[in-house]
Amino acid sequence: MENLKDKVAFVTGGASGIGLGISKAMVAAGMRVVIADVRDDHLKDARAWFLSQKQSRRIRCVKLDVTNRKAYARAADAAEKAFGKIHVLVNNAGLGLLGAIDKTKYDDWDWGLDVMIGGVVNGLLTVLPRIRAHGEGGHVVNTASMAAVIPIPNCSIYIVAKSALVGLSECLAGELAPANVGVSAFCPGPVQSNIRELGKLRPEKYKKDSGLEEFEKQLAQRPQGDLWMDPVECGQRVVRGIQRNDLYIFTHPEFKEGARERFNKMLASFPDEPINQPRADAIKFLLSNQIFKG
Repeated sequence: MENLKDKVAFVTGGASGIGLGISKAMVAAGMRVVIADVRDDHLKDARAWFLSQKQSRRIRCVKLDVTNRKAYARAADAAEKAFGKIHVLVNNAGLGLLGAIDKTKYDDWDWGLDVMIGGVVNGLLTVLPRIRAHGEGGHVVNTASMAAVIPIPNCSIYIVAKSALVGLSECLAGELAPANVGVSAFCPGPVQSNIRELGKLRPEKYKKDSGLEEFEKQLAQRPQGDLWMDPVECGQRVVRGIQRNDLYIFTHPEFKEGARERFNKMLASFPDEPINQPRADAIKFLLSNQIFKG
């Protein structure tokens, strides 16, 4: 999708942090954007910012809990009513849910996976058929994380979810290419965001059996890193990735060597023995993927 002028994007978690940066960058690129978010205060602030920039006609703000499928369908209907068609889906809503495995409990896992995986599934099953139906092509961006490429300790819920989104994006890229729908796994490094406000987001139904309450209190006091990327710069990289149909959208060159170390570790772990050619011939369809070539 090289030409993004007047194309319509649906961005979840779009009213603050990375999502708002993506929304701003998309509007700057000439797109129209439906900003979906679970927080009224963030939606209000986002709407006020676009109004101050005289860009309010290019955006619509809708409240959305991505785990609510009926609400998701209503939000997609509202997006089409406002702008006609949806061309780009950005599955960005997520949680900075961190903590050692022995601290986590069932509500922590249920909340994290319901939002970060279930919310993406809901987006795909709700919006993707609408993109395919108009036949004009489109793009799906799944917000994963550099932590999905270079996993670190003490964030098992987050790593499980974000790693799943990389694999999902790789699967969909080949599946949707014939329909002229591109797919990107978006893997940002540290970006200025509202991750500190995690505790404000946790619904009551996920509070009964949680082991991360103390972590969420500590996180609320953690200052932002001065060197973390500006969300708009991050959003500009997403826009460029859509235009180039990049399978992966990386933001920080500082992670490249760590990624190389991981991939080298994988290659070094394969059996150092001759290939069984008859077996290779029998499973040829499993041995490579066209999306990784070229």
